Amino acid sequence: MTTATGGFVPPTYPFDKLTEFAELAAKLAGGPVDLSIGTPCDPPSPRIVAALSESGAERGYPPSAGSAELRQAAAAFLERRFAVSLSPTEELAVCIGSKEFVTGLPQWLKLRSPWRDTVLYPALSYPSYEMGAVLAGCRAVRVPLGPTGRLDYGAISAEDAGRALCLWVNSPGNPAGQIEELDEAAEWGRANGVFVVSDECYAEFTWGSAPRSILQHGTEGVLALHSLSKRSNLAGVRAGFYAGDADVVGYLAATRRHAGFIVPGPVQHAAAVAYADDASVAEQKERYSKRLLFLAAALSRAGIPAEVPEGAFYLWVRAPERFKAGPGGPGWELARYLAERAGIIASPGEAYGPEGAGHVRLAVVQPMERLALAAARLEAEAA
Repeated sequence: MTTATGGFVPPTYPFDKLTEFAELAAKLAGGPVDLSIGTPCDPPSPRIVAALSESGAERGYPPSAGSAELRQAAAAFLERRFAVSLSPTEELAVCIGSKEFVTGLPQWLKLRSPWRDTVLYPALSYPSYEMGAVLAGCRAVRVPLGPTGRLDYGAISAEDAGRALCLWVNSPGNPAGQIEELDEAAEWGRANGVFVVSDECYAEFTWGSAPRSILQHGTEGVLALHSLSKRSNLAGVRAGFYAGDADVVGYLAATRRHAGFIVPGPVQHAAAVAYADDASVAEQKERYSKRLLFLAAALSRAGIPAEVPEGAFYLWVRAPERFKAGPGGPGWELARYLAERAGIIASPGEAYGPEGAGHVRLAVVQPMERLALAAARLEAEAA
């Protein structure tokens, strides 16, 4: 990520590496079935869309930390879904979707604690945790996973803990869908003086257990990050919030205000409507559940074993033994096979860290008829 003279050169964006697969999939009748990115393809609630034009907030500057309406709606959502009660004015503020917060947080925390220089993040995870550390000039240190696929806190060295600005957890996780023991994360952070940030953008999508938040274990030394992108199919409006430790929320809200981070006024109003809406979320959860079961079964029948995860809407699939050969390794070879034979564009697992090698990630965001097309191609190939 540096030149010979030490200057920063942005790496290739992970999903820009999938052109080959898109081209292969496009050759099939019916075209590609793009499961590479977790972009919602289902419509958001018409009521939320209508709210975008009803705020009357177009002319003035909206509050950087969030309107009273939005902060109260977000706090009510936390109370309703997680039985967490907190102050909407002191322990909660909004962000322009979750990704800008993920990549920007290390910079703000390093300004506050310049003697710390390390971001801890899961060894198998969303690439932006690492990139946020890189963009802030910090050390990015992967936390190993234990036998269950969850974070192994005992593997974090005392030196890394002592230098850490924060520890990221993601539950349910992207790409593997594991549900972390968030009480352990909060406990480890407090015992080691490390701030813990829990990315909970998939919290509504759990299969077999209730939604969980790190805030259920207190707010001291922790933040929870939430987004409407997945919950309400609103990735295009860019709206989320962070909540938890009042001291850190206040610091971040003030710093971000100086930097000009503001969710547009009409979006803030629509977001407040969205956080009050549980019915459309329940419908979306049912869609994802059916798609996960359907595609996992179709892949398994085709000799590519797949299991429904604990949470989120991705299938994390290990390449079978027959995909050992080929450029890039078994994960890339499986992705190439899926594109060429089934028209499926998948994301090779190495995008989520070295531990992802030999896997692919499939986002079940496409409607059932597109998944059925891919399944029919897999069945024909296996016949």
